[in-house]
Amino acid sequence: MVTGGSEAGRRLVLAVLGPTASGKSALGLALAERFEGEVVNCDSTAVYRGFDIGTDKPPVAARRGIPHHLIDIAEPTEVYTAAQYARDAARAIRDIHERGRLPILVGGTGFYYRALTRGLFPGPGADEELRRRLSRVADRRGVECLHRILARADPESAGRIMPRDRKRIIRALEVYLTTGRPLSDHFADTASLIADCEVVAVALRLPAARTAERVARRVDEQFARGIVAEVRQLLAQGVPATARPFGGLVYRQVMEMLNGVRDEAATRALIVQENRRYARRQLIWFRKEPNLVWLDGPGERPETLVRVQEALAARGAAPAG
Repeated sequence: MVTGGSEAGRRLVLAVLGPTASGKSALGLALAERFEGEVVNCDSTAVYRGFDIGTDKPPVAARRGIPHHLIDIAEPTEVYTAAQYARDAARAIRDIHERGRLPILVGGTGFYYRALTRGLFPGPGADEELRRRLSRVADRRGVECLHRILARADPESAGRIMPRDRKRIIRALEVYLTTGRPLSDHFADTASLIADCEVVAVALRLPAARTAERVARRVDEQFARGIVAEVRQLLAQGVPATARPFGGLVYRQVMEMLNGVRDEAATRALIVQENRRYARRQLIWFRKEPNLVWLDGPGERPETLVRVQEALAARGAAPAG
């Protein structure tokens, strides 16, 4: 495994971050095999049971015996928050360390990563009257209008929140309007739940054209694997259309297709377009994270693994094997 860190006595955590379709899962698996590690999911939709194809969860058979944590841990009707993720991930990391293995965070949800490694602002209590007023604005003018307001008041939060994520947009505006400070500004006052660990984080990036190619190929694969049937099955099992994971990328567009909003060809094209936009937002988010080691190229390339080993050596870690 990998031991040590830049400061004596601090246990190591390795993180593989980056935008969608950059090869994070492949790199995470290779690192886990190389350094006797276990994967800790850092994707906000993969925590939900039954939402498999649209989240690109690695099938059990493809995990090569590597333990994966924080996948399929929440019911689709649950509200699983970043704060809960930080607590669960910190607990998983401690357990992995106790087994003498290396925790490897893998995912592209920057808010989850920040909640774990830098802490999460609990925020003021709910202001129900303010929420009702904001909801009325969304009803009259569309939730995208609230997102544009948020972009002016708190660009960083607007960059990480999807333009149609009504609940999170309203909460971010609520924090801003009740405290006078953007939600993103409050993170400076928070503390990490793994402050006793040395985190080495690498982030993958690809040229926009390469990302577009990979996203388009992945969308084709998702439809070939049965994403439409998966959505139909979830609905047939009683998962309400209002469940939070149905609001995520891929699932939202497929739901709209099933409701007659557009045909399959247009749906595929829209999913590709939205994924490309999401990848840009992810890059903007991760560029603001401190101390990331940026790696150019997809995660499945052998030379990417070598670059991670170099990053570990630079931090004073000691790879074995």
